[in-house]
Amino acid sequence: MLFRERKQIAICVAAGAMIAAVVLFRYLPLRQRMKAVKQAKTAQTLAISKASMQRAQLPVIKEKLLKLQQTVENYKANIPAQRDLGVFLHRIADLMNEHNLREQVIAPGKEIAAEQLNCIPVDMQCKGKLPQVFEFYKRMQKLNRLIRIEQLRLVNDSDFSGEVSMQTKVVIYCRPQTEQG
Repeated sequence: MLFRERKQIAICVAAGAMIAAVVLFRYLPLRQRMKAVKQAKTAQTLAISKASMQRAQLPVIKEKLLKLQQTVENYKANIPAQRDLGVFLHRIADLMNEHNLREQVIAPGKEIAAEQLNCIPVDMQCKGKLPQVFEFYKRMQKLNRLIRIEQLRLVNDSDFSGEVSMQTKVVIYCRPQTEQG
């Protein structure tokens, strides 16, 4: 009987060792591998859905790119050669006259030279009704010349007749002599 019990204990120990070996060397590694595969599948699904959303945005991005290209397309044309300064100043005076702005002063400053771009500050002054001044600025924006408005000052007249005095400092750009032609 003792032999039989020992034999049963040995069989149980062997069975337990086999079960432990199967669990340790087969089940747990497979379970970890399954977990890694599920995580990889989840990551791939997430990447696919993210790519699908980005693909849906692609036409919008292409449209923005085309608009930017159109804006930048005539960049050099909007920065003419220096000899066009007189034409530009005359065009500003014509715009002021078209909008019935009075007491006009248009005074270019000293040109500031840079490597790829030269800047010319221009001081402008005039008087007129506020709607006329706004229309002047709208039209000035549509000129085929790169202009940056640095300072704008509008002052009501002392008797409040609806007249405003406008003082503006703008910077216009031109290409250096080496880039002309």
